[in-house]
Amino acid sequence: MTDFDNTNRGALFRNTEKGGEGTDKWPDYQGSINVGGREFWLSAWINTSKKGTKFMSLAVKPKDADNAKSKASVAEDLSDSMPF
Repeated sequence: MTDFDNTNRGALFRNTEKGGEGTDKWPDYQGSINVGGREFWLSAWINTSKKGTKFMSLAVKPKDADNAKSKASVAEDLSDSMPF
């Protein structure tokens, strides 16, 4: 069996968690995509143009951004608690 090369491929799935008040900003579809070997989170919203044409609005976020953000937060917490 050959290994599947997922480079430059992705998938979106309907967001089944969407519901309730204030969820208009939640994406209609969520998934991930690999671009040039780097992993990204992918979000999509179904919209309608002024002319009535339906389209998808997309947003991407590097998967490693979450990890870098949490590391920066820990570093800030440590620097705030150290007396100099």
